[in-house]
Amino acid sequence: MKHFGLVVKLKPHYNGQSKRLKDVEISFPIVYGTISFWLGKKASEYNSHKWTVYVRGATNEDLSVIVKRVVFQLHPSFNNPTRIVESPPFELSESGWGEFEIAINIFFHNDVCDKQLDLYHQLKLYPEEDNGPQSTKKPVVIETYDEIVFFEPSEAFFLRVQNHPAAMVPRLPAGLNLPPPG
Repeated sequence: MKHFGLVVKLKPHYNGQSKRLKDVEISFPIVYGTISFWLGKKASEYNSHKWTVYVRGATNEDLSVIVKRVVFQLHPSFNNPTRIVESPPFELSESGWGEFEIAINIFFHNDVCDKQLDLYHQLKLYPEEDNGPQSTKKPVVIETYDEIVFFEPSEAFFLRVQNHPAAMVPRLPAGLNLPPPG
């Protein structure tokens, strides 16, 4: 099941070293969510499902060009419920028996944005439609599509992401020329 979120608008961090590009926006489509599998005969009372929570590009692109780390806050009953993922893929796998809300905090590289993005996702282990017994072959997938929009990026940020497959980069305003990358 896919959910469509709102466009998240962020103003990139300005460190004074690179000029800002007025009237320019860079957009990154993202998907965050969970996929869970029932363990079938291997299931026990307190360990019935294996699941993964993730943040990635909308078509599975690597987001490390903008994302520095992702912090997943699990239910307090987990050992070490605050999990930090500092490299792609930005995902975490666990197993358990209950559904709960997962807080997802996305931290960006310094030249991208100095604010973190806080998202929330409800882990679902059981299918919405109740047509018979659970299957070990059919996962429960719940994800949300969002777009992160960065306004007035620095030239350095623009040059770094202009050819990235996930970035939706506009044409530059007339009269604005940037040096070639590298």
